[in-house]
Parts: sequence; structure tokens; C-alpha cells
Amino acid sequence: MEIFGIPLQAFLGQLLLGLVNGSFYAMLSLGLAVIFGLLNVINFAHGALYMMGAFLAWMGMAYFNLNYWVMLVLAPLLVGAFGILIEKTMLRWLYKLDHLYGLLLTFGITLMLEGIFRSVYGVSGQPYSVPEALQGATNLGFMILPNYRAWVVVASLVVCLATWLIIEKTKLGALLRAGTENPRLVEAFGVNVPLMVTLTYGFGVALAAFAGVLAAPVIQISPLMGSNLIITVFAVVVIGGMGSILGAIVTGLSLGVIEGLTRVFYPELSATVVFIIMAVVLMIRPAGLFGREK
Repeated sequence: MEIFGIPLQAFLGQLLLGLVNGSFYAMLSLGLAVIFGLLNVINFAHGALYMMGAFLAWMGMAYFNLNYWVMLVLAPLLVGAFGILIEKTMLRWLYKLDHLYGLLLTFGITLMLEGIFRSVYGVSGQPYSVPEALQGATNLGFMILPNYRAWVVVASLVVCLATWLIIEKTKLGALLRAGTENPRLVEAFGVNVPLMVTLTYGFGVALAAFAGVLAAPVIQISPLMGSNLIITVFAVVVIGGMGSILGAIVTGLSLGVIEGLTRVFYPELSATVVFIIMAVVLMIRPAGLFGREK
């Protein structure tokens, strides 16, 4: 069976690959959207922290014999703690300044982290095996579905939806949004707004680390793995709308699928299709698909 002249298995394989990539786009753009939407900071270090999460998973296995499942929890906690340190010692002094200062600071942090990991581990990359419980594939009849890739999609969707529900549908999320718009009023109700902001940044970068651990068995772990992805993720955030949680999730998944299908029908365009869509969206709706027009 063929679809537009393409064998069905090849078509579905690229669709699955696009969905997996879209899951990473959604996770990373979600973290960026949380940080920008609630803290008003453009966190260019997000890609480096994604890489750091993957490397911590590898280091846990190589040095401490810690398995994938332990590091899936531990790595985001460690990177989140590192993010809290960044926020408390550097970022919090820039909130009242122009966005450019935060962008330059986080870009410098990116160069520093990539330089450290490159000097220690080189750029050739480190392999990370798929956990035993998720090895192999399932025959669906019309295609062979790799178990680990299915897990990546499911885990990403669960985390993304849980984050959206917490921020948009709970009292905690309402306090977070109110604390960024009118911190003095929220503090008058006894809420520690600076602590809330710090934990929000830590949570945002923990999402990047979680995506890094998910990506570790799929791609070669390299100091440059984050920088190769972050520009596309920023494009996803712009298309969805800066600071829009739902926009980050929906746009990330959709663009991953579009990118995967483009590889089937017009491979030469696959590397630039996201940026073409970004240009078109910005011309039609500058605030992004889910952003609020000012």
C-alpha cells in the first residue's frame, strides 16, 4: 500500500520520527514558555541544560551504575537545582532590565557549559543504551513501532499536559501568573514571590533536563546536542506565541510532524520548513498562533 506514491511503512516511519522530534520540541519549548511567560526571561541556556540532563544520565550510568529510571528523576532534580543557583546568583538582578541582558547572560552560560563538557568529553559523543524494559518493538500490523520511541511520545505528552493543567487550572498556577503581573499585591497575601519565581525557573530548566534524559538513548550524547536544537525550539516558541503554554505544546508536536512529513515529500525543505512557517505566521499574526495581541 502506498500514500502519494510513498510506501506506507516509510510514510508511517517518518510520521513517528516527526512525532518523536515534536515531543522534544514540545518539552523544550514548554520550558522556555514557562520561563518567559512567568519570569519574562529569554532563556538561551535552555539547550545547554537539555544537554546537561543527557550527560548527567550518562554519567550516572558510567560512574555510579545508576539505571535510566533513577536518572530520569535525578537528572532533572540536579539540573533544576543548578537552575535555581543561576537564578538566585545572576538572573534575579536582570528582571527589571531589557530582555537583551537576560539573553546575553544565558548565552554566556551556554558557551561556558558547552566549553566545559567539550573539554572533558570531546565532541564525538557518548552512547547511551535503551533501558531493558523498553527494548525491542511492537508489530502493529501496518508498521513496526519501536517501544522506546512510543515511550518518549507518551512520557512527553503526560508531562506537557500535567504542566499545562498545573499552570492554567490550579490555584498555584493562578498565584504564579498573578505574582509576575503584580508581585506586591500577591506578597500582601503572604506569598513569597521571590521564592516562587526561583522555583519556577528551576522547574522550567528541569523540563529541559527531562527531555535530555529522554533523548539520551535516541541520539548520540554530545556537548553540541543542545545548540543544534535550540534555534528550532525558539522558532517553535515564536510560532506558538511567546509565553503561551498551550501554544508551546501544540506547536511543538505539530511542527515535528510537519518536519517529518516534509522529509518524505520534499527532503530538501525539511531543514528550513519550521523557519518558513515562522516567517508566514509572523507576517499574519505577530503575537504567534496562541499569543495575546497587545
